[in-house]
Amino acid sequence: MATASKSRTPRARATAALDVALRTLAATFGGYAIAALCTALLPRLLPLPRNEAVVAATLLSFAIYATVVLWAFATASAWRLCGWVLGILAVLGAAAWLSGLAGARL
Repeated sequence: MATASKSRTPRARATAALDVALRTLAATFGGYAIAALCTALLPRLLPLPRNEAVVAATLLSFAIYATVVLWAFATASAWRLCGWVLGILAVLGAAAWLSGLAGARL
């Protein structure tokens, strides 16, 4: 009985390897960027004293990063994942930029 990896064509194996590489890159760098932007944005939005808001945002960033990593390997399409990650980064980046323009805390 042949194993699944031996019965695949070279093109199918390359496509599967590209899919895993894309998910890994999206999980690693996209997850880090989303967690970093959330950490930058949340202290401005949380109704806590500044030092407590920073600590709370930093603690939440670990959960956010882990969620993105799990989501990266649970979703059906790697390209759709990349689209969502880029969209989330655009929204968070715009919100962080606008909160910076607004001055201090919102």
